[in-house]
Amino acid sequence: MTLTAQIYDRLSSLVVSSSWRRGKEAAPKPEALIESARALPGLRSETRVMAMAVEVLDGYAALDDAGKRVFFDALRDGFDPDPEALAGAARAYLDIGDPAALENLSRLAEPPRQELLRRLNMAPGGTARLVGMRADLLRLTGRDAAFARVDADFRHLLKSWFNRGFLELVRIDWRSPALLLEKLIEYEAVHEIRDFRDLQMRVLPPDRRCYAYMHPAMPDEPLIFVEVALTEGLPDSVQGLIEETRELLPPEKADTAVFYSISNCQAGLAGISFGNLLIKNVVAELSRELPGLSVFVTLSPIPGLRAWLEERSKAGETAIAKLLDDPTPAALSAQTARYLLLAKDDRGRPRDPVARFHLGNGAEAHRVISSADISKRGQKQSLGMMVNYLYDRRRIEAQHDEFTESGTIAAPKKLQELARKAETEARQTDGKKKK
Repeated sequence: MTLTAQIYDRLSSLVVSSSWRRGKEAAPKPEALIESARALPGLRSETRVMAMAVEVLDGYAALDDAGKRVFFDALRDGFDPDPEALAGAARAYLDIGDPAALENLSRLAEPPRQELLRRLNMAPGGTARLVGMRADLLRLTGRDAAFARVDADFRHLLKSWFNRGFLELVRIDWRSPALLLEKLIEYEAVHEIRDFRDLQMRVLPPDRRCYAYMHPAMPDEPLIFVEVALTEGLPDSVQGLIEETRELLPPEKADTAVFYSISNCQAGLAGISFGNLLIKNVVAELSRELPGLSVFVTLSPIPGLRAWLEERSKAGETAIAKLLDDPTPAALSAQTARYLLLAKDDRGRPRDPVARFHLGNGAEAHRVISSADISKRGQKQSLGMMVNYLYDRRRIEAQHDEFTESGTIAAPKKLQELARKAETEARQTDGKKKK
């Protein structure tokens, strides 16, 4: 038995009140678990804190979804700041204004949930288990606003535990541990990895790269990974990048690095962005390794395009109705440019989620490509359209600032004109129909 396992067993044995430890048939009761959770922040002994943290996390893991929902209800209702104590501390600070009063106000303003989560994190493997707990929270409560404050506390702590200082950029290749390679197959979210032969062609050839962010608290679990193709010039098809029979390119002959798949791996870290740092660090890594690389682009899906086209068709845009019946490359490219550059969500942001991500990183919407993804998924999402986002190292920061401050989308003049023309023509055909 390893030392870690011995410590874990010792901690577990200290918790004599855990009914679900008395027999394998015993099921944990959410109410008992909640009582342990309430007691945990008040414990002073570090040994007892760790033991009870193990108790709560083990008990939580044994709950079914109904029991987990009861647990989350308790987190929502029983771990908020005391409003009367907080009001009194606020008055005292306004009256006195000294550092001690401010410290007391800050202490009382923090939800007790946060201290509970910190103490649960002291258990062996606590960080990974809390990531899993948040994944359950998001899955079971969805968009229920009543749980927003619970999720806010999870997110606040996870952001600090997973900040850049703790992340390690790792290149994944065919020599990487088998468990890690299996995780790539499991988590690939953009272009399915069918089997180990397919995986081999993604990470083994000299003109392919794969990088991931890892965290010391989750050593076998990638947080996010990106697959990169080294090419001569811009690619026109993702199938051409991932086909097994393609001709290999010596890396020193490549002038372009294509980020063709970016996959977030942990549902419990949703909303905690790693992609921006990952792309910029991979650009820096590749630039050091291969000085001949001068262009860094994505080959990105456009997941909301078809749904938006169908929406505009139902709204009476006859040109788009015709386009859906007979999608010609020129007309489809024009409407794709319009969608990426001009379509907004209810918050005034680019409607397409992938566009928001890359444009927010400081990339340029560089080129739209027809018949670039002929897979069933590509046809269903975007009628086969894809887009290159260009990461120009000289312009990334300026474009990021312009997008963040004013919503300005960086794009070549030709693409902007194409989008405006498509918008004008759609409005004209819509206007004629109304007349």
